[in-house]
Amino acid sequence: MTGIMKLDGSQELDFDREMVEQAYDRWAPIYDLVFGGVFSKGRDAAIQATNKIGGRVLEVGVGTGISLPLYSPNVRIFGTDISEAMLKKAKQRVAEGRLKNIEGLAVMDAEKLEFPDNSFDVVMAQYVVTAVPNPEAALDEFARVLRPGGELIILTRVSADVGMRRFIEQRLQPVVRRLGFRTAEFAWSRYAQWLEGARGMELVERRLVPPLGHFSLIRFRKTEVAAAA
Repeated sequence: MTGIMKLDGSQELDFDREMVEQAYDRWAPIYDLVFGGVFSKGRDAAIQATNKIGGRVLEVGVGTGISLPLYSPNVRIFGTDISEAMLKKAKQRVAEGRLKNIEGLAVMDAEKLEFPDNSFDVVMAQYVVTAVPNPEAALDEFARVLRPGGELIILTRVSADVGMRRFIEQRLQPVVRRLGFRTAEFAWSRYAQWLEGARGMELVERRLVPPLGHFSLIRFRKTEVAAAA
């Protein structure tokens, strides 16, 4: 069995695109019912931060489009997702809500975004980073398509570095992997290490959001220096 190399040099079991795609295709019919209320406060916080910036927004992992009606009407949004079944629900939501500010919805790999550099004022990714095979590659792509001065806004699980919570998260990992996400392997140190090597990116905000304090709203800004470099 092959593995994916982690930042500490060890390997984790395969977590590939096909696995994630199939998992979220299965989630599509019940996703809003299961996760709509649970993640609502975090979702609202991320949308509020996005609306303050405005402009052109890329929502990676748009899923069923549950966030789309929450954006300000003057914000232009393009949504991508790995799951065709999820996007079918999102397209239905756009049509039923007559959402005029949606530029498009497309199946796309978060690690290989099909946009030119510096295309968006905001890149939004809700609960995506822990659900892709190579999180650092996805974060690099988010930064690449972000315009100088723009923000990368992510809602993400931040796991424990040590202690009982880390032990529990590691025990749960083989189970939740089949559902399309991870519980462990994403302590803040991993995000910090990516940021250290990410040219022209700086941390703007990091704060806990419900549920249970296991998730964080994190905002990174692409500096003007990055554009000139």
